[in-house]
Amino acid sequence: MSAVYRVDLDALARNLARVREAVAPAAPMLVVKDDAYAHGVEPIVRRAVAEGVRWIGAFDVATGAAVRRIAGPDVRIFVWLIGGRDDLAAGVAVDLDLGIGDEALLADLAGLPVEHPARVHLKIDTGLHRNGIRPERWEAALAQTSALVADGHAAFEGIWSHISEASDADDDDARAVFLAARETARAAGLDPRFSHLAASAAGFARGEFREDLVRVGAFSYGIRPAGGPSEGELGIEPIGRLSATVTAVDLAGVHLDIGALHGLPSTLAGRFDVLTPEGPRRVEAIGPTDTVLAPWADAAPGDEIALFGPGALFGVTDLAELIDTIGEEIALRISPTVPRVYVSAHA
Repeated sequence: MSAVYRVDLDALARNLARVREAVAPAAPMLVVKDDAYAHGVEPIVRRAVAEGVRWIGAFDVATGAAVRRIAGPDVRIFVWLIGGRDDLAAGVAVDLDLGIGDEALLADLAGLPVEHPARVHLKIDTGLHRNGIRPERWEAALAQTSALVADGHAAFEGIWSHISEASDADDDDARAVFLAARETARAAGLDPRFSHLAASAAGFARGEFREDLVRVGAFSYGIRPAGGPSEGELGIEPIGRLSATVTAVDLAGVHLDIGALHGLPSTLAGRFDVLTPEGPRRVEAIGPTDTVLAPWADAAPGDEIALFGPGALFGVTDLAELIDTIGEEIALRISPTVPRVYVSAHA
């Protein structure tokens, strides 16, 4: 196959510098879930650590363990999808920070053999209901956590939550629940070293939400929010470019050997243009393994066409808006079968 996903690690470094500036004085946590938003976790983590990133959000324990192998011992790695006792044991073994939003996990932690205390960040459900301790159960969870700290099973590291980022009013309500939960924890003798509530959008736009850490995923990769400010307004740039070469020209049009099975949504057919040697041409059809473009004079096999990203007419969020989704979905759909090529002046 000719399709390739080029990932600009220097652009990543510039984005990380911009993130650090935007969320200061909070520390940025680079989120690398879903194979670093399909950009490839190993090269992304290696460059991020070289650029001074010291907190990484790895989502699940398996990813966290992989990040630990890549990043070494000096980086804090936060995970929050924890399946039970075995996951807890695996996370503690590689010194992960554990985001716990379930009283059952606290009970599981109490039953683990103690080698060193688990780093616990307790999650309060602020209304999103993705997970987290319900406010009416918060004091009971704090009591469990206090017992774990007292017997050496846990070190109480933080309080955290997710917010919807759907409206300022909803987020303000969520923050009020978060702040109240933190005060209750402090009154119970549990003073968090770290508080974290905001992700990319709130971390950039609302200083009062930054707390000690800001979990930044999409913006680090140059993916702007649907319906939100542009990349230029945010000061970020896309790091991934999907391209393919012309494989055939016939009466149906100009063919590229990339399609829906490689991650290009078929619903985008007829909705966007790509830049060709003779100007913009419409993407007319997206089949399972084949994309057909409107023809141009002298089209020939080997012509390289950028579908999205730097040098293309559209970015991932531009395409997402055409089909009522978000830019992260377009990026995450790119199949692992599409080769990743890493570009850097430091290589």
